[in-house]
Amino acid sequence: MAASELYSKYGRVWLPDAVEVWKSAELIKDYTSGDKTLSLQLEDGTVVEYKIDPHSNNLPPLRNPNILVGENDLTALSYLHEPAVLHNLKVRFVDSKLIYTYCGIVLVAINPYENLPIYEADIISAYSGQNMGDMDPHIFAVAEEAYKQMARDERNQSIIVSGESGAGKTVSAKYAMRYFATVSCSSGEANVEERVLASSPIMEALGNAKTIRNDNSSRFGKYIEIGFDKKHCIIGANMRTYLLEKSRVVFQAYGERNYHIFYQLCASSHLPEFKAFRLGCADDFHCTNQGQSPVIDRVDDAKEMRNTRRAFSLLGIGESDQMEIYQILAAILHLSNVEVKDQSADKSSISPDNVHLMVFCELMGVPSEEMAHWLCHRKLKTTTETFVKTVSKMNAVNGRDALAKHIYARLFSWIVGSINNALKSATKQHSFIGVLDIYGFETFDINSFEQFCINYANEKLQQQFNLHVFKLEQEEYMKEEIPWRLIDFYDNQPCINLIEAKMGVLDLLDEECKMPKGSDDTWAQKLYNTFLKQNVHFDKPRLSNRAFIIHHFADKVEYQCDGFLEKNRDTVNEEQINVLKKSKFDLLLKLFEDDEKATISTNKLTSIIGRSSQTQRDNKKTVGLQFRQSLHLLMDTLNATTPHYVRCIKPNDHKAPFTLDPVRAVQQLRACGILETIRISAAGFPSRWTYQEFFSRYRVLMKQKDVLSDKKQTCRNVLEKLIKEQDKYQFGKNKIFFRAGQVAYLEKLRSDKLRTACVRIQKTIRCWLARKKYLRIREAAITIQRHVRGHQARCHVKFLRRTRAAVVIQRNVRMWLSKRRYQQQRSAAITIQCCFRAYMARKKYYKLMFEKKASVIQKFAKGWLARLRYRRTLAAIILLQSCVRRIRAKKELKKLKVEARSVEHFKKLNIGMENKIIELQQKINEQHKENRELSERLSTVEKTHMDREKQSREIENLRRSEQEARAKADTLPSLLEQLSFLQDELENTRREKNDLEGQTKVYKEQIQQVIEELNMKNSLLNTEKDQLNTVILEQAQQLTEIKTKIENTKQLEKDLSEERSRYQSLLSEHLDLEERHRDLKDEMNLSSSKSGPTGTDSNYSINSSEYSQSLGYSEGEDSSIQTEDETQSTVELPVLLKLQRRMKELDQDKQSLLQQLDKREEAQQEKAKEAEEQKTVGRAELDLEKLKCQELESENKKLKQDLNELRRSLTNEKSELLPPAPGSLPYKTLLEQLNSSNEELEMRKEEVMLLRSHMVRQEALKHKDSALGGSVKLDLTEIPSFQDVDRSTDVHTLNEDGELWLAYEGLKETNRLLESQMQEQEHVHNKTYRTLLEEVNKLKEEKEQQRKLLAQSLLLPEDARVEMSLKHEITRLTNENLELLEQQDKQDKTLRKLKKQLKLYMKKVEDFEASIQQKNNASLMNAPVRAVNITRKEKEYHGMLEYKKGDESRLLKNLVLDLKPRGVAVSFTPGLPAYIIFMCIRYADRENDDLRVTTLLNSTITSIKGVIKKRGKDFEVVSFWLANTCRLMHCLKQYSGDKGFMAHNTPKQNEHCLSNFELSEYQQVISDLAIQIYRQLIKCMEDILQPIIVGSMLEHETVHSVLGSKPTGLRKRSTSFSEEGAVTVEVLLQRLSLFHSTMSQHGMDSDIVKQVVRQQFYIICAVTLNHLLLRKDMCSWSKGLQIRYNVWQLEEWLAEKQLADCGAKETLEPLVQAAQLLQIKKKTEADAQAICSMCTALTTAQIIKVLTLYTPVIEFEERVSTTFITFIKNLLKDSGESSTLMMDAKKIFCVTFPYTPSPVALETIQIPASLNLGFLTRI
Repeated sequence: MAASELYSKYGRVWLPDAVEVWKSAELIKDYTSGDKTLSLQLEDGTVVEYKIDPHSNNLPPLRNPNILVGENDLTALSYLHEPAVLHNLKVRFVDSKLIYTYCGIVLVAINPYENLPIYEADIISAYSGQNMGDMDPHIFAVAEEAYKQMARDERNQSIIVSGESGAGKTVSAKYAMRYFATVSCSSGEANVEERVLASSPIMEALGNAKTIRNDNSSRFGKYIEIGFDKKHCIIGANMRTYLLEKSRVVFQAYGERNYHIFYQLCASSHLPEFKAFRLGCADDFHCTNQGQSPVIDRVDDAKEMRNTRRAFSLLGIGESDQMEIYQILAAILHLSNVEVKDQSADKSSISPDNVHLMVFCELMGVPSEEMAHWLCHRKLKTTTETFVKTVSKMNAVNGRDALAKHIYARLFSWIVGSINNALKSATKQHSFIGVLDIYGFETFDINSFEQFCINYANEKLQQQFNLHVFKLEQEEYMKEEIPWRLIDFYDNQPCINLIEAKMGVLDLLDEECKMPKGSDDTWAQKLYNTFLKQNVHFDKPRLSNRAFIIHHFADKVEYQCDGFLEKNRDTVNEEQINVLKKSKFDLLLKLFEDDEKATISTNKLTSIIGRSSQTQRDNKKTVGLQFRQSLHLLMDTLNATTPHYVRCIKPNDHKAPFTLDPVRAVQQLRACGILETIRISAAGFPSRWTYQEFFSRYRVLMKQKDVLSDKKQTCRNVLEKLIKEQDKYQFGKNKIFFRAGQVAYLEKLRSDKLRTACVRIQKTIRCWLARKKYLRIREAAITIQRHVRGHQARCHVKFLRRTRAAVVIQRNVRMWLSKRRYQQQRSAAITIQCCFRAYMARKKYYKLMFEKKASVIQKFAKGWLARLRYRRTLAAIILLQSCVRRIRAKKELKKLKVEARSVEHFKKLNIGMENKIIELQQKINEQHKENRELSERLSTVEKTHMDREKQSREIENLRRSEQEARAKADTLPSLLEQLSFLQDELENTRREKNDLEGQTKVYKEQIQQVIEELNMKNSLLNTEKDQLNTVILEQAQQLTEIKTKIENTKQLEKDLSEERSRYQSLLSEHLDLEERHRDLKDEMNLSSSKSGPTGTDSNYSINSSEYSQSLGYSEGEDSSIQTEDETQSTVELPVLLKLQRRMKELDQDKQSLLQQLDKREEAQQEKAKEAEEQKTVGRAELDLEKLKCQELESENKKLKQDLNELRRSLTNEKSELLPPAPGSLPYKTLLEQLNSSNEELEMRKEEVMLLRSHMVRQEALKHKDSALGGSVKLDLTEIPSFQDVDRSTDVHTLNEDGELWLAYEGLKETNRLLESQMQEQEHVHNKTYRTLLEEVNKLKEEKEQQRKLLAQSLLLPEDARVEMSLKHEITRLTNENLELLEQQDKQDKTLRKLKKQLKLYMKKVEDFEASIQQKNNASLMNAPVRAVNITRKEKEYHGMLEYKKGDESRLLKNLVLDLKPRGVAVSFTPGLPAYIIFMCIRYADRENDDLRVTTLLNSTITSIKGVIKKRGKDFEVVSFWLANTCRLMHCLKQYSGDKGFMAHNTPKQNEHCLSNFELSEYQQVISDLAIQIYRQLIKCMEDILQPIIVGSMLEHETVHSVLGSKPTGLRKRSTSFSEEGAVTVEVLLQRLSLFHSTMSQHGMDSDIVKQVVRQQFYIICAVTLNHLLLRKDMCSWSKGLQIRYNVWQLEEWLAEKQLADCGAKETLEPLVQAAQLLQIKKKTEADAQAICSMCTALTTAQIIKVLTLYTPVIEFEERVSTTFITFIKNLLKDSGESSTLMMDAKKIFCVTFPYTPSPVALETIQIPASLNLGFLTRI
């Protein structure tokens, strides 16, 4: 392919840049060979000319098409070079917020400097079991690949994590170990995974520190081997460490910190256990305050200290050992503060009272004087003598620091050894996975010995990496059988030889360390002399003689020679060590045990050789030698494993989140070997496609005739046409290999073809649109013309009509005007006539009225004068009369006074004085009344007098006016004329006024009517409005109430479901622990059976014996569970379950007591039965006597009735007839009849008394000798005593044989009976009265409480009022419940009594039938025998199965353990095993054998658990036993005798109810078992569905469109290799149909089937959505369309199975919304609002993730912009939703088992012979 084809106009290239490293540019014009420049335009619009070297013809690197940008694998890029890699990483990291990217076999991890939600347990479960190419890049994918290869290939694996400080190596290694600990199960030992993970916080505390580049930088390398057994379960781990940075203990640069453990100690110094260490703030110690940065942001050192201590404890390092570790660390802190004073140039000293030295010596247990001495002195040994020499202050300080570093290094090694011992497993390790967390390539301004060793290790690792990559490339080519040639790659073996070969840098360093006067300068000179100009990888700086340069694979590094020898020697004063060895501190002595062993071996060697000091010096390994040896050991380990590489990149030096510095990124990409991997891949065939992928992608480039049945040949033919150069591609067995750039060329051809097709489609569509527009315009023009012409015609017609209408209007108006004029004239004439006539009439009327009034006035005046005269004369007469009478009275008074003085007269007067006084009083009263009347008359007379005076005044006024009128009579004619004129005017005005008033009146009436109508309407509207308002208010209140009720019900349902799910999860945990306990118990039994001679026959017998003693669990299990609860308090059951358990225990005690009571009552009843048998001897005679007595009583009643009727007839005679008078004949006859009837009545009474006494006597005589005879005290000897009394002959004749006494006794007995009946009635009455009184009191109390509550609630606000009313209602309901419970207990007691009586009667009936049968048998035996035909009657079965004791094991073995569900489900009644077991339970219940019932039920539960445990992965088995367990539970409810359940039964089924045992507790136990089986069913179903969900819902495409599939790079998807066996939605639907048909065949309840289907669809949704969120290649428009189609098929399946209402459709809502999100427009703010309103079932994190991962499949699509995603984030910021990314695929909805009664009659069930249950007998 010519360059001119690629470097054409609009082509894009990369240009080098100093700031951004590479810039994108676009070609303005085509390039032709020979051009010296390229015309380019940058993205900012500037035009540049790029010069081309004519010799090398170095064209700028081409840019990949946009469709390939952002790929998961860098090898999927067509152009593989540095700018393409950098740009792809930048797009993924900055734009898509993706930190992981594949680069072939390498995982590139960029530190985001932000916590991301991509490491949770659901992410781990999503990656578990997946192929590496199926999911987005992740550290979990690498870990899963390593784990899978270890399990598949039986080969050890290694994960090599490298990168510079701050790149995130430690975090990546930690997450890889967490993944292994999560996906693998522990073997044998408990909490192995936790202990492996617990090593991380310890190593971070002791080996990590804050640096300028990283807050948690690992200052050592470590290699952790995680051991696995044959089952691939973690059994232990081992750790190796490399090159701890000891210098950090005594020195830190500015802005850095010492190791974390020191700051954690200082932060926890306030704790009481650390008081003895005398620590303080970190700023108080020299070794922790040099960096002046003691605090890390968002890190709590005290909290981290607690985590460290917890990790120590988890690893088995006790509290005492921990305190010893902290004691040594505290001693190091104090040692750093020991101050050395300078006395002279070669002499120094330490004050003896130095506080820190004393504390250090106290903590280390050594004498302070000796330690102070050897800190300032040194012992020198020669061949002849030994002497002590003082040292300078600098040397003393260096010695102090060396001692601190040495102690810390020893402590670090000892802790690593302790961790390894704690993680060591007793079992043999089968394989391991190693995780190498080692420092990356480092280059600083000043590089020393540590950087030299680090870069040396990276050289070795890079060599191993290059060889492995090269090996994989060659293996791929060989496997595909394509011709290949050796790929040239960079080999860094010369650089390694420079360092580690004989007479290399390290050897020269060791040799110089052995020299007595060796120094860094002499060593540098040796390096110059040996390697300068002789080795291309070695160089010397121009301006320095104390440094050297090595050309590493990543970059050249200049090393300063200062300190190399000292660090390589790692010397410490031996006398200081000897002082420490004298300590009594145990841990300190353990740290130096290795030194003692080394000295002992050296002493032995020196005793033979005789040269001690030189030998010791020679035998001591230098740091460089140790590091080289450990590095060789590490490389051997890595070469023996399959490596997996993780390269960590630090994006910037400012720790800014999601910010990429291109310069720093390129440096690290070069240093970590990523670009070398790219170069190796680019040198060969980097792009690889399967034939199917190539055909699907580039089908658009083929013609129909080119497509053959053989797809390989089709691809060959197409490629030969498209790419002319044969060396640009190769055909393998399964793949097509392309050189770099060929895929981009094919993509260009494809996009051109699609663009041409789009242009053609656009052309056709535009033509169709234009044609359609033209036709629409033409049709519109014709329509407009038609309408215009119609409009003009209508206008003309309208004009003609208007002209004709005008003529008609003129004619009518003229006629109206003339008619109006005539009517006006006529009305005027009539009005004039009317007014004149009215005037004349009124004039005549006034005249008559004047005359009438004058006569009236005269009449009244004459009458008044006459009355006045009469009154005067009457007053004079009365005055005369009163005067005369007064004179007479005075005279009479004088006479009376004289008479009154005489006594006789006084006496005479006194005779009738009282009567007279009364008469006088009456007269006085009458006179008072008269006076009152007279006064009233007087007042009326006065009023009339006043009226008369007024009338007289008026008369006088009238006279005056009359005189004036006469005076004015002369002027009357003129006035009359004026008056007449004025009257006329007045009449006119009055008439007009009347007209106006009439009009106004009519108008007012009309207005009033209108107003009234409006008012009525308004009032009606107001009333309607008020009614509507009230209705609205009521509806609003009802709505609020309904809403509150709905919310309350929803909350209650939610709480119930949460409580139920919590209970079921706790139940499952409990059952898991129970199974684990059983497994351990079985293992213990097996081990004991192996060790001992005896053993158990079968697990079943063990289990049955376990369950024979308890309700559902064995005593051993109970005790084990109790011990587990004591040891592990993590699982705490809710209080409700404890209360239920307590209630169950109390019910058990109650039932046991009731059973004992029943037994006692049965014994008493048996005794009473014997007594009754003795009583029934003489009942026949008594019955006869009773019959006679009853006849007499009936006759007595008849007589009474006749008497009453007679009286009624006498009193009810007619009103005309009087009752018979006394003494009359009818009265006498009636009286005689009455007397006779009374006599007859008395006789009857006596007969009754005699009969009753006779009955008493007969009964007493018959039962005299019986057991009850003693209670009747009857003494017959007393009878003759009555005969001795002087009685009449009648009495003697009556009293013969003592009949009178017997009658008397009979009367007493009857009186007693009547008294007892009265007492009982009184007792009942009192009882009812008391109950009614109690109810009344309760009602009063409730009324009082409600009144108080109402009074209180009126004072409270509305919310508090509602709350108070709710509380009151709750208390009332609880009281009612308690009362109902009490009533239920009473009813239960009465029910039990009735049951007992029924049992007794049944036994009596059975005994009676048995006796009759015996009599019949005896009669038949005596009767003569003759031959007859015997016909067999059809038996009537009772729905019970009889079995013998001990047959439970046989029954359950044949019915549960050995049963095959398929045959039973197809051939027999669904739920047959449950029915058989229940029929056996009924038989045990009838036998009243509680041991049988408990044994059978417990054995059944144990057997079902055993089957589920053994065959729990078989869906058919689990479904079968879930259906049968539920059926058994429903049978226990259906036949329990509870009224609520009996209401659904037939009468025959109600007869089959259990009679002796109440098995409600077993219902709960079986319900728990059903929950366990249900959860196992869901797990089994999940295991079956999990492998096919992703392939059917996501990966498979029903219709292969032109979109095709994008290139996937080196790591192909697993589904891309097998097209024939692809999983489709049809496969998923078939599996779902199989599940549904299986459950239906097993007779599972429809409600449970619906719940299972709902759970299935939730699993499908969760798994599909989780994989969609973790796979960038699936987030496209076409995939959204495919998902919606697949969801539609699932919904159709639901409708077909009639399961649309089961709630499964709602569980698919998140997946549907995610598919809609992939297809909806994503550009404007309106689109964002639509997304927020649409995606209600998705969380914010899921929406952002889908938008971020959205990837165009074709070039015509666009990516989602970052501004749009940011806007969506801001919209969803306050939504309050959970921030979880993944759906919980392991979530199991809580299950409920609604009661469904069985229509099957138990008596109709037959046992098939194939079940081998012949020992059962139907009853």
